[in-house]
Amino acid sequence: MSDPRPLVMHLVYSFDVGGLENGVVNLINRMPPERFRHMVVALTKCAPAFCERVTRADVDFVSLHKPPGQGFKLYPALYRLFRQHRPAILHSRNLAALEAVVPARAAGVPVRLHGEHGWEESDPRGTRRKFRVLRRLYRPFVTHYVALSGDLERYLVRAVGVPPGRVTRICNGVDTIRFRPAEEGRTLIAGCPFDAPDRVLIGTVGRLQAVKDQVTLVRAFAQAVAQHAPGSERACLVIAGDGPLRAQVEAEVRAAGLGGRIWLAGERKDVPELMRGLDIFVLPSISEGISNTILEAMASGLPVVATDVGGNGELVAAGETGALVPASDPAAMARALSDYAADAALRQSHGAAGRRRVEQGFSLDGMVARYMDLYARLAGPARAARRQSRNERLAS
Repeated sequence: MSDPRPLVMHLVYSFDVGGLENGVVNLINRMPPERFRHMVVALTKCAPAFCERVTRADVDFVSLHKPPGQGFKLYPALYRLFRQHRPAILHSRNLAALEAVVPARAAGVPVRLHGEHGWEESDPRGTRRKFRVLRRLYRPFVTHYVALSGDLERYLVRAVGVPPGRVTRICNGVDTIRFRPAEEGRTLIAGCPFDAPDRVLIGTVGRLQAVKDQVTLVRAFAQAVAQHAPGSERACLVIAGDGPLRAQVEAEVRAAGLGGRIWLAGERKDVPELMRGLDIFVLPSISEGISNTILEAMASGLPVVATDVGGNGELVAAGETGALVPASDPAAMARALSDYAADAALRQSHGAAGRRRVEQGFSLDGMVARYMDLYARLAGPARAARRQSRNERLAS
């Protein structure tokens, strides 16, 4: 007997460490197993270690090993995959996976849901005509869209021409049990060289790449120290993550002469514990969709200094839970960091307000519930239409 649960096929460019991919993991793990089956397909590769984060045993992973560029040569394999597994919903994410909606429609996948999670690294502000045209070309093949932020929702409607009724906005959610404030003061971060209790630890977590702009963060920290800004004499900087920008970040640290005050912690598997070891969280990105790390920091009870890009302003309530500063502006970032470094009471009140904000509007359970409702709303009519068509064929 076939499994009556509808199959949701999650299609991504790669399934490895990243915010988008973490969202897929959380969605699968948190969704009641009796509601939907799930499969993860990566156009390139599903990393085995990352796949282990999915705790359900009934989830299959498929790697298609796509070479760079448009994936027209992959269409036959995608078509066969769709015909073999008959998903009720194809849920693709971001532009790199959008082209899969073409063979999906040809294979008869009834619902092609596409999520826009953030801008491409080569188009950090969503202004490139090429990408806008590509999205317009694929638009007729998409049944419905999910936008993670108001910024992305407006882009889909105004620039891509998607009717507003075909866009649903669902923000990321955060696990408020894993990410929670430290019970008493700051906890020790494994391997951290800054263990003195009077230190003020400023930290960021993210892949070291141009769009995350950790270089500006180092420059901002260096400015605050050089100008003897209030609180800067006790401040230290923790940069967690790895990636292609590491050499440049290291060079900036050496140029500033702050090797004893800045720790490059590398890629971490203990992010919840690391967050509980910080006093201030900072996100210096030049582009964002909805930042998981901002939500994780707020859930951990930290005040957040973030650049005013993408959906950051939808998460951080300036003057209540943190501060928003212009992107690529080290002076503005230095001032905001100094304000928090100098004022423990401000850190505590804004951090507590951030935790309340997450609990009220950005919980993981709330996100999962919204996706379940959307899946059911989209899959229901399609399944009814298929049943009617099958009954008509049997009657003829």
